[in-house]
Amino acid sequence: MIRIGIVGAENSHSAAIARILNVAKKVAGCRVVAIWGETAQFARRSAEAGQIPRIVKRPADMIGEIDGVMIDHRHAKYHLPAAEPFLKARLPMFIDKPFCYRLAEGKRFLARARRMGVPVTSFSTVPLSKSFQAFARKVRRAGKVCAVASYGPCDLQSKYGGIFFYGIHQVDVLLELFGLDVVAVGIQRPAKGKDAVATLFWKNGLTASMHCLTDYSSGFQLCVATDAGPLAVRLESDPVPYLTGAKTFCGMFKTGKEPIEHRRFLAPIAVLEALEKSVRTGKVTPVAKV
Repeated sequence: MIRIGIVGAENSHSAAIARILNVAKKVAGCRVVAIWGETAQFARRSAEAGQIPRIVKRPADMIGEIDGVMIDHRHAKYHLPAAEPFLKARLPMFIDKPFCYRLAEGKRFLARARRMGVPVTSFSTVPLSKSFQAFARKVRRAGKVCAVASYGPCDLQSKYGGIFFYGIHQVDVLLELFGLDVVAVGIQRPAKGKDAVATLFWKNGLTASMHCLTDYSSGFQLCVATDAGPLAVRLESDPVPYLTGAKTFCGMFKTGKEPIEHRRFLAPIAVLEALEKSVRTGKVTPVAKV
C-alpha cells in the first residue's frame, strides 16, 4: 500500500482527497495515513471527514511512515518551505496549485529535486475535467483562434496571495489551451471597483482577456473567437471533482514517473508573478522565461 501524508488542512482539498482515497477507496492501493493542520481544529475536521488515522504535531513527524506527500496550503508562499523536509527525505510529492509564489524559488527547488531524483508534480484539476477536455477538442477542430475571453472568481486583495489565489485557474486553462509562450501581461481595474480585467499576450500574437470577478459564483467560463465562429462554455466539475487529480499523483507515487513537465506548472507562476507586478504598477509587464 502507498501511504500518503498531507500537509495543510485549511484548504478543503485535503479532506476531499482523503475521502476519495480512504472512504470511497477510489484509487486502489493508496491511503492517507497522516495529516498536519495549520490549527488543531483544521486537522481534526479533515481527519474526521477523510478517516485519516493520525494527526501529527509537526509535518516532519510523518516522515518514515509515508511513501509520498501532498502539500496543500491556501497561500502558495507556504508550499515550498513546507515541502523542504520531504525533499530532504527524498519523498515524492504532489504540491497543490499554485506550485509556488516566486518563479526563481520554484526553479531552484525543482533543480534540486531533479538532482536528487525526487519526483515532483503540481496541477489544477480544472484542465483535467471532462468538460474542459471536450471544449479543448472543439477549439482544436475550429481552426484559427482570433481572440479569447475567460471569466471566473478572483479577488486581487485576497489574503491568500491576491491574484495567485483563484487566478491560477484561469491562467492554467488559458495556457493549457493556447500554449505556454505568454510574453507580457497587463491588468486594469477602476479606482473604486473590485473587479479587474487582465490581458495576456502570446508570442504568436494571440491575446486573451481574463476577467477577475469578486462577487461571482458561476464557475469558470470561456469564449473563444475563431474563424469558424464563437465557441463558449461554462466548465463543469466532474462527478467526483478531484478523482482524476488523485489518480494522477497517486500514479506518480507508485511509479516514480512525473506526469507533467516542470515547465508546464512553472509557466503559470511566471504569468501570475507578472500580473501581480502589473497590479502594483498599472503597466504592461513582461513575463519571465521559464
